[in-house]
Amino acid sequence: MDRSVDLETCFGASNYAPMPVTIVRGKGVYLWDVNGRRYIDMMGAYSAASFGHCHPRLVRALTDQARQLDTISRAYFNDRLGAFLARACSLTGMDLALPMNSGAEAVETALKAARKWAYKVKGVPADRAEIIVCDGNFHGRTITIIGFSSVPQYRDGFGPFPPGFKSVAFGDAQAFRAAITPNTTAFLVEPIQGEGGINVPPAGYLAEVARICREHNVLLICDEIQSGLGRTGQLLACHHDGVQPDAVTLGKALGGGLLPVSLFLARREVMQVFQPGDHGSTFGGNPVAAAVGLAALDTLIDEKLIERSARLGAHLCARLAAIENPIIREVRGRGLFAGLELEPDLASAAAVATLLLRAGVLTKDTHRNTIRFAPPLIIDESQIDWAVERVAEVLDEFRRRESSTLVDVKTDTLG
Repeated sequence: MDRSVDLETCFGASNYAPMPVTIVRGKGVYLWDVNGRRYIDMMGAYSAASFGHCHPRLVRALTDQARQLDTISRAYFNDRLGAFLARACSLTGMDLALPMNSGAEAVETALKAARKWAYKVKGVPADRAEIIVCDGNFHGRTITIIGFSSVPQYRDGFGPFPPGFKSVAFGDAQAFRAAITPNTTAFLVEPIQGEGGINVPPAGYLAEVARICREHNVLLICDEIQSGLGRTGQLLACHHDGVQPDAVTLGKALGGGLLPVSLFLARREVMQVFQPGDHGSTFGGNPVAAAVGLAALDTLIDEKLIERSARLGAHLCARLAAIENPIIREVRGRGLFAGLELEPDLASAAAVATLLLRAGVLTKDTHRNTIRFAPPLIIDESQIDWAVERVAEVLDEFRRRESSTLVDVKTDTLG
């Protein structure tokens, strides 16, 4: 074990269990460990590294701005934030944007806006607002957000939780309709559930949900922190259904993989509930973050990464689906956002991810015994092919190992 791992293990809280590799350098779709070994990044830092590692244009935006002006707080105007917010609103079709840092902060901002909108605009009685979410959701790690998670570990030991949330089946528009009451304020939904296992809803689901929301005067808030900014082959994943939500949360890729940048964007009627002093963040919208965020949005468009994601994502999913191995239960995905679910009785996704690490492919397991793939959008076809070939080899190796173990067990049993 190297010194850096010793120090992290000794002094760091054990809220993560990192894979057994220490990364020291990155460029494009590749990462190098402390021993100089190269890996292909098929995880993309949970979509945060959508532009690849250390993209020259983004690094230049970061360093140029850091030399000029850093954080001054929102107590004053700065000359970088306006252009960033204008670009984000123009691309998404939203009226106003509120900058934060992490994705969880963007979601918390959305929840606050929805509740205040309920009382000031919709006329819901005080402290009675309800927000509907989906089973299998992942929107962050704050007390409020884990309070409506359906993953027991995320909730265990952290209660009591704030009330006012109701969960329904993901992908079932009629279940959503049935849950609406006069106090229902908003529906918070991931167009594709990332942490939940790369769960893609039925075609037309979001369009029907949007229609139901309009019918009942309920806000549709799409959490696009993982699925947005070209990840699925559209600017926003909700655009696959032709949906323009009332509000959107963005993060991860918005910071270009360099620093945390997030936004809550919404229609004017929703955002106008905020008055000075209602909400804020010392670092949210700082000049460096704004400069990087603007460069990230411009790079996304200028390098045609949305179109690239659609084209290469189809190739990735086709190559994964072509692997013939009984360990594979299902391939799900859209764009460069794919999940390979494994048969739980035949293989552990965590064990397979460790074997992939040894084969030079960095990824991670997630819920539903699924291996997730969200590589940088700059990846090319040959790099995808190389990575998928390693996946096929590792799955074959895993199957042979398990078969050999089973034979040995039977032999021992028979004496």
